[in-house]
Amino acid sequence: MPQAEVEAVAEGVESAVPPGTPRARRRASRGAAAEEAGAEDAPVRRAGARTPAGSGHGATSRTSDPRPDLRSHTDTAKAARPPGQRLRAHATREIDQALDALGWGGNRIHAGVHLARKNLRRARATLALGADGLGPGAALVDRELRDLNRDLSLLRDAHALVETLDRLLRGELAPDARRLLARARRAAAAARAAAARRAREDDPGLGRRRALLRVLRAALRAMPWAQLQPEHWRAAVAASLQRVARAGERARASGGDEDWHDWRRRARRLSQQQRALKSAGLGADAPTFDKRQIERLGEAQDLNLLLDHCGKGSPFAKAERGALKAFARGELAGARERIQAGSEGRSPE
Repeated sequence: MPQAEVEAVAEGVESAVPPGTPRARRRASRGAAAEEAGAEDAPVRRAGARTPAGSGHGATSRTSDPRPDLRSHTDTAKAARPPGQRLRAHATREIDQALDALGWGGNRIHAGVHLARKNLRRARATLALGADGLGPGAALVDRELRDLNRDLSLLRDAHALVETLDRLLRGELAPDARRLLARARRAAAAARAAAARRAREDDPGLGRRRALLRVLRAALRAMPWAQLQPEHWRAAVAASLQRVARAGERARASGGDEDWHDWRRRARRLSQQQRALKSAGLGADAPTFDKRQIERLGEAQDLNLLLDHCGKGSPFAKAERGALKAFARGELAGARERIQAGSEGRSPE
């Protein structure tokens, strides 16, 4: 059985082996899981073996390519697991990816933190699909994952500010605005480098955070995921849809930055829950939404981040903060207008 197929069948056992486990042990785990797939695997593994031909001349023959059957077998094996365990596998993969990304060194620390925070949000969104079905431990793990994500926010914001300025500089700009943003970008990059230095001094290799995440990973996997029923994740999706709708109404009515941020957070959670359900083979219960609208909400939030960095403790020259504020406010007003137009069915462009 090809290695990729063995790994797919062994997903449940493989995801239980934390990153950093010696390679031999990881291979042993995959092998044990392959054995658990059942005796029906044996004919598949033998199908491609060379066998003596009937002519007696030692010639060999090969059966037809078995790979389509292997893929079918893998899908069947995955579907045979309780859907709750498939959701657990998805959440575990997200945490494993976060553990890996937090170990990125050098200049990659910024991209690693960005990816890890995304993974942690996805794991939390998957936990929320379990609702009350995962027991009291779910709320505890969710809070710890939230706090860990917030603990990484200063590093992420320093990187997001540079990315926002890069995105704005790729657009059409008046010469004066381009020079202003270029200077701001240099200042933001210097502040980002300083933030990375402080993080390394405080927690070399982000080892303390990774150690905590390993504990949370074990706690997440110990929850009774196999007991989850369709009513759990369907109720969670229905609640998410309602929260997004209410948040959108509040943001459009008030125009307040916090309300707009809340709308973005809730829309993002809905997108992450769709991803989790599809990954677990539960796409029929996944919510539908306007993906481009969520992207616009993210872009608007990036402009809010730029505004936030024009106040106290700003990395920008004091003489230029006023001009940066004016530019960001103009861009933010246009972004929100496009979002509202999309919500009302009008052309956002």
